[in-house]
Amino acid sequence: MCCFSGHVDHVTRTRIFARPDADGRQFLVYQMNYKAKEPVAMVLPLPTPAASPEDALRFIDLHGYEYFFVDLERGFPDPDATAWRGVAPATAAAAPVPLAVVEVGAFVASFVPTRADFTRLDARFRLPDATFDALPRYRDYGFAVFQLRAGEPKVHPMAFSFPRRDPGALFFPTVHIHDGVVHERAGFDHVLYAQAERDTRPALGEWRESERPASAFVDLNHAAGIVAGDAHVHRSVLRGDLINRDTLIALA
Repeated sequence: MCCFSGHVDHVTRTRIFARPDADGRQFLVYQMNYKAKEPVAMVLPLPTPAASPEDALRFIDLHGYEYFFVDLERGFPDPDATAWRGVAPATAAAAPVPLAVVEVGAFVASFVPTRADFTRLDARFRLPDATFDALPRYRDYGFAVFQLRAGEPKVHPMAFSFPRRDPGALFFPTVHIHDGVVHERAGFDHVLYAQAERDTRPALGEWRESERPASAFVDLNHAAGIVAGDAHVHRSVLRGDLINRDTLIALA
């Protein structure tokens, strides 16, 4: 889910990369364009194990690899492709103990282990209770929170590794709420990229597979170990009026 703590004028060109990490974890990289009149937070609910510790999520700085998704798209050389190719990314009780904040490139980020822990964030970057009430499946999720500037700034890729409650599935946060209301259907403008072990690739059978391994088109020296150079990349385009839900790929 891409959810914002306040109003945003628009969100476009969302790109998400996912790959299994070691020990049942998952890499996730997220980038989009947005415009907002006031500072806001983007919140990504994550299916972490219940009661995960505050250091369960590991943020990864990709500010030096602004063109991460441009390079991924080079693995799909099709002049009629519907993804965006070759375009530079737009870049009364005692007070609760504040959550740790981490500087990750141009962002300030936090991991919120439970819904209740949102009270430990600056009030500007919390989600309204009504949003949570409309999404009961997230009641025991963890949350990656990125504080974003006002305006229409370029956004470099946001990346992290998190523990999965289901190590046999890849999770893409594709539910989106940009106006504080949970709609059954929404306008999608997403491209998803995935890597998986060779014996689990059939789960991505409807996704387009790159002709070459990732090392042929991704700068592995700047990818911080997120991309497996010897594996192919799969891509799926979600565009238009679609059911507003997350994307989960069962790999086992």
